[in-house]
Formats: sequence, C-alpha cells, structure tokens
Amino acid sequence: MTRFHRSAAVLAAAGLVALILPQDLPAQTAAAKAELPVLVTSCGQSNAPTTIKIVLQRLKMAYDIDALATPETLKAKPYKTIIITMGASLKGMGAAGIQIEDELARAAALIAEARKQGIKIIGAHIEGMKRRSQGAAAGDTTDEQSIDAVAPNSAILLVYKEGNGDGRFSTIAGAKGIPLIEFEKTMDLIPTLEKLFAK
Repeated sequence: MTRFHRSAAVLAAAGLVALILPQDLPAQTAAAKAELPVLVTSCGQSNAPTTIKIVLQRLKMAYDIDALATPETLKAKPYKTIIITMGASLKGMGAAGIQIEDELARAAALIAEARKQGIKIIGAHIEGMKRRSQGAAAGDTTDEQSIDAVAPNSAILLVYKEGNGDGRFSTIAGAKGIPLIEFEKTMDLIPTLEKLFAK
C-alpha cells in the first residue's frame, strides 16, 4: 500500500472523505461534463487564461475572460461554468498591483458565489512541473497556494499531465472525489475542452 493509499484510508476511516483511489478516477473523468457559457479567470494572474481563451475561440464556444473577476461578475451573466487557472505570476500580480493574498481572497469569493448559483467550477493547471519546481526552489510558494485555494474546491480538475509529475493533483482528486482530466500537450486542450463541453 502506497503512502497515498494509507493516507486516503485513514481519512476515509475517520469519515472525512470518501475512499476514492486514483485507479477509480477514469470512470469519474469519463462522466465529467460542463456547460456554456463559461467565464475564464485565474488565481495568481498568470497567462494561462489566455491559452484557454485561444482554444475556446478556435472551438467557437461562448466564453468571457476576466483576470479580475469577482462575485459580481458571476451575477451579471448566467454562466454555467467557471474555469479558474492555478499558478501564480509575480510579474502579473505586480502589474495588477495585487498580492497573492488578494488573489486567494478573490478566488474564495468566486468559488463561494459559484457554488451559491450552481455554477460548475473547473480548476485548471495547464503549465508544467518546471514552473512549480522553480518557484519552490526559490522559496516562492505562490503557485502552491493558488493550487491549495482552487483544486480541492473544484468540481473538475483539468491538468497538464507533466505538471502532475509529483501526483499532487491525483492526490487531491482522489481524496475529494474530483474527476481529473489530464492532457499530454497544449494542443490536446482542443479535443479535451471540446469533449468536456460537448452536449
């Protein structure tokens, strides 16, 4: 039994989570679906929302993108889904004049409002392990803080497989019973999102 299996078993025994192991995730993932229109934002002011925007444009899907979306943004239009990208950019936050604490608070407020309205939350990490590792090596924990804020509170996790090299997203998905959708390369986002939003 791996450390993940032991940890999950302990939590399940304590009644804290359902015991859903990584090998159970494919069945959940196959059933993962989302609806349009979708709002795209970030937790950390990275460029990831722009990548998702390009894919949604190519697929001719109804979306809005707002780097500083608030609960009021969700109240202004009948969104069915919100995609919150994880991964912080110190440069992006600096340009916006905000700090990671502001982003974490904004993400928490968005998540609370989305749940109140029944809007599906997709937590997306579309950058690689290198970015996460470099930040950690430099003592920058903002990337991991954005993951902690969004991933466990998502209805679906959309993750670049290489960025899940340490199994961090698999552990969260297994513990929380969240469908985990992984893709191999950026171009794979096109068929992945097409399938996710298929009627």
